[in-house]
Amino acid sequence: MAHPVQLGQHPDPTHTIAHLSDPHLLADGARQYGVVDPEAGLRTALDRLTRLPHTPDALVFTGDLADVAEPAAYVRLRELVEPAAEAMGAQVVWVMGNHDDRSAYSRLLFDEESDAPQDRTYDVSGLRVVALDTSVPGYHHGEISDDQLHWLAGVLAEPAPHGTLLALHHPPIPVPMLRAAEIIELADQHRLAEVVAGTDVRSILGGHFHFSTYSTFAGVPVSVASASCYTSDPAPLDRFVSGVDGHQALTMVHVYGDRVVQTVVPLTDAPEVSGVQSTVTAQLEALTGEERRELLSRKDSAFNRGELADELGSW
Repeated sequence: MAHPVQLGQHPDPTHTIAHLSDPHLLADGARQYGVVDPEAGLRTALDRLTRLPHTPDALVFTGDLADVAEPAAYVRLRELVEPAAEAMGAQVVWVMGNHDDRSAYSRLLFDEESDAPQDRTYDVSGLRVVALDTSVPGYHHGEISDDQLHWLAGVLAEPAPHGTLLALHHPPIPVPMLRAAEIIELADQHRLAEVVAGTDVRSILGGHFHFSTYSTFAGVPVSVASASCYTSDPAPLDRFVSGVDGHQALTMVHVYGDRVVQTVVPLTDAPEVSGVQSTVTAQLEALTGEERRELLSRKDSAFNRGELADELGSW
């Protein structure tokens, strides 16, 4: 959704991507650990997307789509996500996670029978999204085979018009806040770095950790999205790992001509202590740039003194 008037010095992004991760759906409304309703978390995430200033061009789910790879969970995933994505006009990009099963994943999400790595490419209006399967059957850590690296190198050999986002479940970064994750991290990360370095990959999107974190890899920014189910507490008390029912979030990825901006969006509402009505936008767009700056930036302006409540909502 392009905005008719540019309020700042940067134009609208060329592409907007919603990065969601780790829904961990269970069949028949079952709850994780008898407490967390993963379907409710996913519904909340999808609803949150309808409230954002830029409508997503794609929804990228970086793995652990189903908690125990139940066929009914994948069916329910499509029932929830696909109508919501269609209403937004967004593509859906699925990525394999360590809790997923290749056979069920390929059959129920792509109508294919396959036990092979689930690697795919997507064209989002000239922005290439590569879904790379880092799962290892029977294990929770991640690996990428020689064949997969060769395939990825071939894909990246030709740059895409707007560059590439590489989406994978196991992020190729250190995890200093969750030592348990070091044991189930992506193995041999240097081999992937050799393929990614110098290509048109503009950002790497990952999941797996159940909390938001950021780094770089082979000179490329890495963004890890939190989970829509339960999350990992990065500062627990006397616990090696601690999964909690709180702090769920998604990440919005805004792609510009010269940069990528990532923003964490919490899934639950918090009490508002101050705000401005959305009707203000049209009024601000009708002003000149200098008028907008004088009204909102100058500390002693009528707006910042709270004297324009009737005209511009309550500050």
